[in-house]
Amino acid sequence: MTPAELKQFLQNQVPLFAGFDAAALDRIAGQSELRTFEGSEAIIECGDEGGFFGVLVSGHAQISVTDSTGERVVFCRLHEGDVFGEMSLLTGDRAVADVIAGNRCFVLMIPPQAFNSLILPDPHAVTFLSKLLADRTRMQAIDLTSRQLHEQAVSQSADPYQLSLRADVAGKILALNVGLSQIRFGVYDTRDENLDVHGVIDCSDSEQAHVTLTAGGATTRRARPVCNFDNLFPVIFEAMLSLGDRYLFTPYEVVAVGHRVVHGGSKFSSATVITPQVLTEIETLSIYAPLHNPTNLNGIRRAMQFLPDVPHVAVFDTAFHQTLPPYAYLYGLPYDWYKKEGIRRYGFHGTAHRFVSLKAAEIVRRPLGELEIISCHLGSGASICAIDHGRSVDTTMGMTPSDGLIMPSRAGSIDPAVMTHLMRHYKMGPDEIETLINSQSGLKGISGISGDIHEIEAAAGAGHHRALLAHKTFCYQIRKNIGAHVAAMGGVDVLAFTGEIGETSPTVRSLACQGLAYMGIKIDEEKNRQLGTTGTHAVISTDDSPVKILVITNNDERLLAWETLRAIERSEITLAIKEQPEEPIPIEVSAHHVHLAQADVDKLFGPGHQLTPEHELSQPGQFACKEKVNLIGPKGKIADVRVLGPTRKETQVEIAMTEQFKVGVQPPIRESGDLANTPGIVLEGPAGTVTIPRGVICAQRHIHMSPDDALRFRLRDKYVVQVRVAGDRELIFGDVVVRVNPNYRLAMHIDTDEGNAANIGTGMQGYIEQIQSR
Repeated sequence: MTPAELKQFLQNQVPLFAGFDAAALDRIAGQSELRTFEGSEAIIECGDEGGFFGVLVSGHAQISVTDSTGERVVFCRLHEGDVFGEMSLLTGDRAVADVIAGNRCFVLMIPPQAFNSLILPDPHAVTFLSKLLADRTRMQAIDLTSRQLHEQAVSQSADPYQLSLRADVAGKILALNVGLSQIRFGVYDTRDENLDVHGVIDCSDSEQAHVTLTAGGATTRRARPVCNFDNLFPVIFEAMLSLGDRYLFTPYEVVAVGHRVVHGGSKFSSATVITPQVLTEIETLSIYAPLHNPTNLNGIRRAMQFLPDVPHVAVFDTAFHQTLPPYAYLYGLPYDWYKKEGIRRYGFHGTAHRFVSLKAAEIVRRPLGELEIISCHLGSGASICAIDHGRSVDTTMGMTPSDGLIMPSRAGSIDPAVMTHLMRHYKMGPDEIETLINSQSGLKGISGISGDIHEIEAAAGAGHHRALLAHKTFCYQIRKNIGAHVAAMGGVDVLAFTGEIGETSPTVRSLACQGLAYMGIKIDEEKNRQLGTTGTHAVISTDDSPVKILVITNNDERLLAWETLRAIERSEITLAIKEQPEEPIPIEVSAHHVHLAQADVDKLFGPGHQLTPEHELSQPGQFACKEKVNLIGPKGKIADVRVLGPTRKETQVEIAMTEQFKVGVQPPIRESGDLANTPGIVLEGPAGTVTIPRGVICAQRHIHMSPDDALRFRLRDKYVVQVRVAGDRELIFGDVVVRVNPNYRLAMHIDTDEGNAANIGTGMQGYIEQIQSR
């Protein structure tokens, strides 16, 4: 087919392109590829990333999926002029179905960049695609639920959480982890991971610097004169020369630079593209990390001078833990110290814990949103994190990385009166105490030998008493905190070890799991002992263990590069949103309410009873009922709680945080329908009572959107955004989940506690401020 024939076909045979002028069609065709697929060949496979938007130029095909019985369910048949692949590109999810050629097909494959820049700006195209997406979503819902489809996509995809570093733009991502005496860096190729390089510039020796490079599985070490920040980039490029032509690159090939920043305080809940304002904020937050943030800043400023024309991204250790609830991050100090001075638990190793959660979901082939994960990051710093359905809900480190577990040279949690005792009786000043708890304590301090776990294990094996004591204390604290974090979530599906100690010490892993079989944590001692180099991961649990025990390889600099790519993507979408006229989102304040299963309706109101609609709600098909129930908990009762209809598959109760104390339950913050390991409660109606074993939640603040709304806002299902609410007391809500469904009407829902605290009522409006995570 000639270019002229293809343009004529698009203009006359493809309804999507009605109204597109010839020049626009030329640009679309010029950036696309025409490919042939034979009969029964997969054009798109379930689990594939949204790599293109397809136009069927000739032949016929079908959109289908294999159901749980192994039968093929056909959702839609495609003919000449039909389009497909829109769902992945518009929602950001993996393909939830296969597109299979019925005979020889010619397909025009339009890349995402052309789809976003040449098709989506057209209003007719947006309307057409919104209707198409809604129609196909309904077709799929007839036979399989969207949750089942998503689970199939996750289980069949090789990279369901986009953990690779591939990008649309070819080039190098530079990751910098600048410390006081050591600079760690990574150079990552966006097209060929075989060209990745990891390096360390160690300046701890006052006589000379030591440069270590790892590439292609080989490691080289060399000494050079001591360097400082001004020499950083010349040293990096000079070191790369020793690897040969294959790994050489120029500054012009760098497409982005990621920087580790230790402390982001409460200000930053995700990695952020660096602006002058961000630099100022990092400097202000140096009060919490005086040894780290200023050094991180020096590295950022030098890099921005050397590479001024590429985006630079700050990746914060603390960001992932911004979802901690107040009862998990507050210290038992007067509240004003938190409000005025920001003294609270922040948590660290956030990037590593987040990566572990995503990698664990990928390994066990289950959606992250249904897993409860405990991540044990055991290295020169050590922390444990409870990750409940993708959100950090508790962690061992505190306001600084000194808190929590005993570490190689850090004391970990310690009675604060010990510090005042040392100050009063031994006249120790703040600097001496900081040196004591950060450099002379932990494994090193107890053993009197070293902070190196392998040296301690060797000494313990030879009968060294203090080495035995140090090792046992370390493992005991890990085991104790694993149990505490299981309690924090009410269960666990995955226990993961990472970091230098977590990956290389089978003895630590074994002792950390010992005695936890009653929690479902069963380690396979043989697998654990025989584990050598893990590659990317290894499974060390027994085959019948209810909890999967994993060892996941940590690579801090690669994680910096990964967070950098994601932050740039979020920033580009946020800028695109802000280029459009601001569109308001109606805000609705939801009071406590109950969704009932029909079986529970019968028990509460009598056999065969049907819910009685009193008035419609904003979401189509949903209504408030005349029926009300009482909620009875271990401590008290909430009377006359409204029932909402229609009935659901499982009963769910939504209450505000202030009501938790009244009834004596502590439900987690969850999306509606996500009820695993939630507390139960007694419901009382006129005809009887029902005790539900689970189902009480605090609803996570969220926005309902139709596919058409999502297209206008350039958002996708499950994005987490920040929403600005204008008014006398303008404020920004974070952690707002976007939920996209053809049956939704645009509205943001918050609960009564959030509305009262911010003086917000139903009818006020919010505006998308930025994308927090994707």
